[in-house]
Amino acid sequence: MKFLQRLLFPYQNKSFFFFLSSSSHIRTCFSCHVGTVCYAHAILTSLTAPFFFFRLYEKLLKVAEKGHQKAMEKVAYAMLFGDYMHQNVTTAKAMFEKLAVEGSPKAQTALGFLYAAGLGVNSSQAKALVYYTFGALGGNLVAHMILGYRYWGGVGVPQSCESALTHYRLVANQVANDVSLTGGSAVQRIRLLDEVENPGSTSGMLEEDLIQYYQFLAEKGDVQAQGNPVGQSGLGMAYLYGRGVPINYELALKYFQKAAEQGWVDGQLQLGTMYYNGIGVKRDYKQALKFFNLASQAGHILAFYNLAQMHATGTGVMRSCHTAVELFKNVCERGRWSERLMAAYGSFKEGESDAALVQYLLLAEQGYEVAQSNVAFILDQKGARIFTENETYPRALLHWTRAAAQGYTVARIKLGDYHYYGQGTDVDYETAVIHYRLASEQQHSAQAMFNLGYMHEKGLGIKQDIHLAKRFYDMAAEASPDAQVPVFLALCKLGLVYTLQYLQDLNVSTLSFWTCDNLAVKLERTCNSS
Repeated sequence: MKFLQRLLFPYQNKSFFFFLSSSSHIRTCFSCHVGTVCYAHAILTSLTAPFFFFRLYEKLLKVAEKGHQKAMEKVAYAMLFGDYMHQNVTTAKAMFEKLAVEGSPKAQTALGFLYAAGLGVNSSQAKALVYYTFGALGGNLVAHMILGYRYWGGVGVPQSCESALTHYRLVANQVANDVSLTGGSAVQRIRLLDEVENPGSTSGMLEEDLIQYYQFLAEKGDVQAQGNPVGQSGLGMAYLYGRGVPINYELALKYFQKAAEQGWVDGQLQLGTMYYNGIGVKRDYKQALKFFNLASQAGHILAFYNLAQMHATGTGVMRSCHTAVELFKNVCERGRWSERLMAAYGSFKEGESDAALVQYLLLAEQGYEVAQSNVAFILDQKGARIFTENETYPRALLHWTRAAAQGYTVARIKLGDYHYYGQGTDVDYETAVIHYRLASEQQHSAQAMFNLGYMHEKGLGIKQDIHLAKRFYDMAAEASPDAQVPVFLALCKLGLVYTLQYLQDLNVSTLSFWTCDNLAVKLERTCNSS
């Protein structure tokens, strides 16, 4: 039930509903163009419906037919993603084209996405870049994020860290501001390949009616309550901002230090902020860096943001564009649009693979590694009908490549597999060896080590070397307990083949029938059947 609520009401908040229901808002709407009146009416009359969004989009479709821009944008995106409407990429494209001519940044960004992904149009990275640029010039944050990723990875444009920094910083500024005001949201990043969850982080501001509770915990409770880091951090916030008590930086510093000593992330963040800005203490960038780093280890968005600013400007550290971009990218990926990850996952679990694929494709364009790997997974499983069968493996290969470039081990191994089997590309054992070696050396993957052992054993893409094969098999067994059984079987086969080869070298006539090649084939069949 909670998942359904998150899916149906991703942006629900009290101020939103209060704004829509206020009489002054209605009066303002009725003084505007009839399309705006209908647009507002569609929202207002659907708020009390059991299935709010289904009724809403029915009404918005009628308003969109009158040419209302915001209604057209919402309907077009709903058709593109299959949100509460039948998925129709062709109709969505036509609406986006009309809106783009009228100067809609959202529509321009959407057209850029369609051309980049080859959805409903022939793929054209040049046209995609043009539309993304127009969308960014119009202030669309998704377009800025896409351009940031493209310049960072050199996707369709020359690689430029400074250009990536410009785009990512602009988006991160807005995300950090939203987090400061609302506390942000935690979004699960679920890989379809292994269902591994990467929890986001949350950050919250204090409500005034909680101050007494924090004071009670920090000062009036028993020994355990007095040492509660949540209470200490909350009371520190009260004294820092003067919420219910007079501003007192000395007391704020005291309580933040107590909370930070117990590893509480908000205490660490606020200590970093006080040292960075010189609030109540002498400005000390080294101390600020220390506490921001500690808070970032717990996944605090604002800690990442502050660290990014320091690395971008060279404040307290040696300037590093690369580090700043990676940190800003992390912040950007905590923005409101990240909630699309859960919507895409919901579509996939409901069997709507095409809808899930399109949503993941847009997130992949924005640089989300988990979305890139999920796109590749759906295509690899041939679970989508939106692309032809001949397109699936090449497109999957592209997204495995992008996910691997961001450090996802399984994606790197998949690249080796694709080149080994010739999926989406020609058979290329040498390139397969390169990918397996990277996964082995950089990420210590047992699977990659096992594959390298096999390729050394067979001499595929690399010189045949039984000794190196054994070394890689042993490394795989040490790297993962799950690899011990297949490694044992592989070593048994390898040992027998080695023994036979040794005896053949001695010209033992009794083994003339059991040639090395024949025995290898028989043993390999035995291992495979096991």
